Amino acid sequence: IYESPLQMLADNPSNYYREPECMEFLEAVPTTWEETVVLEAAVSDYAVMARKHGDNWFIGAMTDDTARDFSINFADFLPEGKWTILAWEDGINADRYGSDFKMTKDSAERGKSISIHLASGGGWAAILSPAGD
Repeated sequence: IYESPLQMLADNPSNYYREPECMEFLEAVPTTWEETVVLEAAVSDYAVMARKHGDNWFIGAMTDDTARDFSINFADFLPEGKWTILAWEDGINADRYGSDFKMTKDSAERGKSISIHLASGGGWAAILSPAGD
């Protein structure tokens, strides 16, 4: 969600060794974007954005202290074709334990949508890459 020329860790870097899935995401996030699409937003409440870099799309969502559900319609930004979506989402206890998350992998395409849930103070992030033949 935040535009920054420098990606950073918001904790002691050694703590991230326990969560290699998080590092997989942080390593993939670029610092520049070719296109940004705001999917839903309300100032100081929540934001859901899609950003393009190269052939990949990155989606980020975050909310204030209100848990929220969103539907992301891929037709709002995704070109035709088959896509792989790798997502990091709030775990079942994320509203009480900020480190609770799960990583999922699925397929996506322009004509479909997905539903996401953000815990209180939570977030959601995904990388969409063209699916291999």
